[in-house]
Amino acid sequence: MRRHSSGPYAGFALPSVLTVLAVLLPLVAAGTATARDGTGPGPLPLVRLFDNRAVSDARHPQAADFDGAGRSLPAEDLAAAGWTPGRILTLDRARLAWPRRAPGEPDNAVADGQRVRLAGRGDALAFLVAGTDAAGTADGTPRLAGGTGEVRYRDGSRGTFRLTAPDWLSGPLATKAVALPRVHTPAGPLAARARLYAVLVPIDRHRAVSSLVLPRDRGPDLHVFAVSVRRAATGWTGTWSATTAGLPAVGPWTDRTLRLVVHASAGGPAVRVRFDNTFAAAPVRIAGATVAVQAAGATPRAAPVPLAFGGAAGTVLPAGAQAFSDPLRFAVPAGGNLLVSFHLPGTVAAVPLHSLAVRRSYVSELGDHSADAGPAAYTSTLSTWPLLAGVEVSGGPGSLVVLGDSITDGEKSLPDADRRWPDLLAARLRAQRTVPRFGVLNAGISANRVVTDRYPGDGVSTDTGGVSALHRLDRDVLAGPSVRTVIVFQGVNDVRWGGTAEQVVAGLREIAARAHAYGLRVLAATIVPCEGEALCTAAADAGRTAVNSALRAGLGGFDAVLDFDRVLRDPAHPARLLPAYDSGDHLHPGDAGYAALADAVDLRLLAP
Repeated sequence: MRRHSSGPYAGFALPSVLTVLAVLLPLVAAGTATARDGTGPGPLPLVRLFDNRAVSDARHPQAADFDGAGRSLPAEDLAAAGWTPGRILTLDRARLAWPRRAPGEPDNAVADGQRVRLAGRGDALAFLVAGTDAAGTADGTPRLAGGTGEVRYRDGSRGTFRLTAPDWLSGPLATKAVALPRVHTPAGPLAARARLYAVLVPIDRHRAVSSLVLPRDRGPDLHVFAVSVRRAATGWTGTWSATTAGLPAVGPWTDRTLRLVVHASAGGPAVRVRFDNTFAAAPVRIAGATVAVQAAGATPRAAPVPLAFGGAAGTVLPAGAQAFSDPLRFAVPAGGNLLVSFHLPGTVAAVPLHSLAVRRSYVSELGDHSADAGPAAYTSTLSTWPLLAGVEVSGGPGSLVVLGDSITDGEKSLPDADRRWPDLLAARLRAQRTVPRFGVLNAGISANRVVTDRYPGDGVSTDTGGVSALHRLDRDVLAGPSVRTVIVFQGVNDVRWGGTAEQVVAGLREIAARAHAYGLRVLAATIVPCEGEALCTAAADAGRTAVNSALRAGLGGFDAVLDFDRVLRDPAHPARLLPAYDSGDHLHPGDAGYAALADAVDLRLLAP
């Protein structure tokens, strides 16, 4: 395993270095043994194991050597993204601190079996990492860095985990936490997209962590900048969500307030909201935010109630990060609509958003109108959900997440009526007492696929089909509040665009395995027919039926299968939707079809 040092000691006279080393080497050796082979008094905090310099500034680019080739992360670009030293970043619900180090100081540890002191109880270990692969494979393709580590619990038990990270210059942009526009080299800046990744691995949520052992691997270097135990979101139920589908141009909005309408699937006595700056390259500031129950349009039933963020009226979301409001005593009515209003004081020209709201929301005239008790300032409408990604209520039995595409997203359903099939399923859950009344979170994205990205995951784009279900699973499902059950209803877009049944089944199987690792119950739904739509060729239908056959045979590894194909197909022509359920485009159901899907779900299958 390589160790790169550079810059700060280059100017020392040789006798001085030898003198210092003669004194320090015995101490360093002892500390290394304690950290890496398990002997001695115990593990060390990660910051005391930092042995690599990743960040430099423009004045001294040679002060860091992240990858053994003299290249490094520009401190200026990190700051421009909001990733400043010591900043707490919330990524996939985990809190990770960007190292409080000046440029040129050691700021990460190259994983080599070090023992790391870490305390806490939660559902996952969260790492902020990147790989550097100087060698690559025979064809020049960078390899994943990392290997098998060990988590040690306070009760003396142990478990293993697999921690890997893509290469910092060539890994997938779809899963990065942040990307920077360039890298530093001793010869000057180089235009390259430098990536950092947040990686989570599940652990036993019933045991308290005391330490961990980083992987020891002889392949590419795995650099660890931060690690934490992600606390499980116990005590909260998701009532609404909208998954980030892309980063398109908007407005631009300057000094505007957005008032977004959202439908609560579950009620509770307290509320908090989540904003996501997913895929972004720059921070966004929210100066103030409120919540209210909707009366009609942009009119609240009563005066909006201010939200707070760490006690402050507003917050700044670094690039790629999330922000949660403080818990607020506020009665959320089950099945009712909320108005979440927030003021954007700066100029926003592109913003992460959910593209298919099937719901009108509102944009104000100039100024902060988040506390307005009337609609007069809200003179424009929009049909997307920018920035706002989730609403949670206190208490309740937890959440059910539906991972899907445009059929789950409600394409062709009646606008402003909440007739998506997950909305109707939530209404059924509220009306019964047989199983827990889960909050239902809609993680559908129009045009989304299981194994292929539509949106590349970086940069401003007109495509809002999202990154693949595999690439967004951690953020959109596994990081959800108190998730108990997942329904996966995807695959038609894969086969319509040339994907094979084998690829889709393999992707679905991976989703099931990753969700099971978190202790979730996972259901799959068969793909519904679409003959008559332009891309639903005979080959696409053959792929669809092959996927469905595999699911019915249990080859996907799911706990149960919902046969939506049989619910919606025309018995006289099984490759087509039943005309009564067809919206008219032969791909999406209409309101009657969505109701049929919700009614077909055996609620007993949803309970773990």
